[in-house]
Amino acid sequence: MRILERRVLFAAGASWLALGAHAFAQNTPAALPDVNVTAPSPIVKRKPAVVRAPARVARVATGTRRDPSPQAQPAPAAPTPQQGVLPIVTDQFATVTVVPNEEIRRHGGGTLGDLLFSKPGITGSEFAPGASSRPIIRGLDVNRVGIVENGVGSNGASDLGEDHFVPIDPLTTNQVEVIRGPATLRYGSTAIGGVVSATNNRIPDALPSCAAAPPFRSYGLPTKAPLANVGSPGCATAETRTAVASVDRGGEGAVLLDAGGGNFAVHADAFGRKAGDYFIPSYPFLTDPNLPFNGRQPNSASQAYGGSVGGSYIFDGGFIGAAITQHNALYHIPGIEGTELLTRIDGKQTRFTSKGEYRPDNAVIDAIRFWAGATDYKHDEIGLEQPGVGPLLVHQTFTNKEQEGRVEVQFAPFNVRFAALTTAVGVQASRQKLTAPSPEDPSSPINGLFDPNKNAKVAGYIFNEFMFSNVTKAQVAGRIENADLNGSFPTFIPEVFDLNVDPAAVGPATAVNRNFTPKSGSIGLIQNLPWDLVASITGQYVERAPKPAELFSRGVHEATGTFDIGNPNLGIETAKSVEAGLRRATGPFRFELTGYYTKFNGFIYRRLTGNTCEGGVCQLGPGLELNQAIYTQRDATFRGGELQFQYDVMPVWNGIWGIEGQYDIVRATFDDGTNVPRIPPQRLGGGVFYRDANWFARVNLLHAFAQNDVAPIAETPTPGYNLLRAEVSYKTKLDSSWFGAREMYVGLVGNNLLNENIRNAVSYNKDQVLLPGIGVRAFANLKF
Repeated sequence: MRILERRVLFAAGASWLALGAHAFAQNTPAALPDVNVTAPSPIVKRKPAVVRAPARVARVATGTRRDPSPQAQPAPAAPTPQQGVLPIVTDQFATVTVVPNEEIRRHGGGTLGDLLFSKPGITGSEFAPGASSRPIIRGLDVNRVGIVENGVGSNGASDLGEDHFVPIDPLTTNQVEVIRGPATLRYGSTAIGGVVSATNNRIPDALPSCAAAPPFRSYGLPTKAPLANVGSPGCATAETRTAVASVDRGGEGAVLLDAGGGNFAVHADAFGRKAGDYFIPSYPFLTDPNLPFNGRQPNSASQAYGGSVGGSYIFDGGFIGAAITQHNALYHIPGIEGTELLTRIDGKQTRFTSKGEYRPDNAVIDAIRFWAGATDYKHDEIGLEQPGVGPLLVHQTFTNKEQEGRVEVQFAPFNVRFAALTTAVGVQASRQKLTAPSPEDPSSPINGLFDPNKNAKVAGYIFNEFMFSNVTKAQVAGRIENADLNGSFPTFIPEVFDLNVDPAAVGPATAVNRNFTPKSGSIGLIQNLPWDLVASITGQYVERAPKPAELFSRGVHEATGTFDIGNPNLGIETAKSVEAGLRRATGPFRFELTGYYTKFNGFIYRRLTGNTCEGGVCQLGPGLELNQAIYTQRDATFRGGELQFQYDVMPVWNGIWGIEGQYDIVRATFDDGTNVPRIPPQRLGGGVFYRDANWFARVNLLHAFAQNDVAPIAETPTPGYNLLRAEVSYKTKLDSSWFGAREMYVGLVGNNLLNENIRNAVSYNKDQVLLPGIGVRAFANLKF
């Protein structure tokens, strides 16, 4: 009955949206900013050439050929874009969620999971404040969600454990995009659930635009156009980003510098954040009355800092650049055991990245692009040996050394009589070495989470886009990949054993080599409809090779409190999915409605057995320190939908006030009707807003329903909650003669204003850790 009620609610919402779109179609469209995306498809449309004054515009990695005509006329002046407009992307074949720069500055999440936590269809793992809070998309996480920065993988260890941090900080990020559907084939089979793409200017693809610079011809090239000001005198820009928060007495700050002249552009940035234990409404789970509480979540402090230096050579028709980035993090792991043992993670990553683009002036190739990266990552999991006893010790160390590269060629459109065909092809290769040894007992058959393992991948992909007319287009894409994984695994690990009594209970480790060739394909259609509506439908067949942790794990994972057992005999996971969407991006009523259905054959997941382990012993049932988890493969079905809308009700004062709403649901079951573990709850929310050229204000309430659809073993129901947020921000130009700043952006944001006990249904430690209580954040950004 409950499922039927949800379906009725979803259908009613779809009908109401369609009626609303028709009713408001005749209204005068509001002046809305462009939504420019960088990551979804390797096929990027060419733009008409225009002449414009130098000004920063949204970054978009096009690949458009130059228009050699000198007769282009100046573009008409665009209205001042207003902040707070819901960004809807209508030219992609599946849903793309965009978080623009101003929203990132207002929100202020310390991780990508925090930033995306309330977006329809997305949540975060929220294991620890400084940890990954890795994004979860439609109930799919770690091994099915890719995370990239400027087109190159983040390449940390966040996909090996929910307590591991993602080495990308929103403080230095300019835009975040969440890609679903066929475009994920561009990034690999391990992005079957989606890709989270963060972009910034660490590798400049154009010279900076300064107020004193002369006009330039755009030619529709990336961002400010590589041809802009080439050979001109240099100029520089700077930006500061700062904020303070009451809930954890935290502070954060970043400085970003861009400079350029002649054919060279450089970028440098530095960031840092620090927070104490955060306040919570209550904490009834402490077993030891001597442990600290004082209204705070014990052992939840965190800090992070880092920076980057990069530069590019800008030439007529493209650019080539590189950057080196350092990211350091030290954060505590909350929960009963984490508090007793003062558990924390000390991690660092050094990363080299490079990218470039060349647009030859010929009739065959539109653009050639490349991305490359090399990563050296390490983190230590630290804690006491016993509660209150001894110094802090390193209990486990994770390392990841990874290299990757990708090259794409986009061809010029070709007339195939019934359509204009645009094709892009790409090749991708990567190599990775992972270790997770334990310093406690290296002689044991289970001497760490896994011995060093290596995996190498090489893949090729093709995207074909058919434009049948200005209102109808289709896409056919495919990818083939070869993954070679090498590691070691004991000849057997029974679910119950005692190494202290029988050292031979676990067989000796032997070398294992597995080779997989996953193949994937997709087809999609976009159709423009009356009243500015855009409909899309896609079908996908995606194969995913198991990841090293799923094959080779065989030991203690301290921070997550689990004893993980891999399965070296796992096979390829297959997903067959269909997604349909209806969107409207213009006018006073903007919305996005999506429904999806995915059938998994051989779905791989970490199954909690209900057994527990400790000190080389695993026993039936509870009683020991660690929960036993075995990687298992079963058929499963995921289905759900997402809705978000925004309606400009009427003008008031100097701007517009309106209403907004959202809804999302995902239901995931195995073929026997039991529930897939750790699935997000159904959510419904809405609010009111005001926006004009300078001011933005919003009050929004998000209700998460109780999650009672839980796995039959070792997962508990999660109560619902109401998350009330309110914010006000002000953005204005400044007279730079005052103190040098030319633009200011300031605001206040209140979070969890009802001070509710909020537990995240997808978190492994949800029964011991509450999310932050009531808090206020103040931020200020200055551009020079």
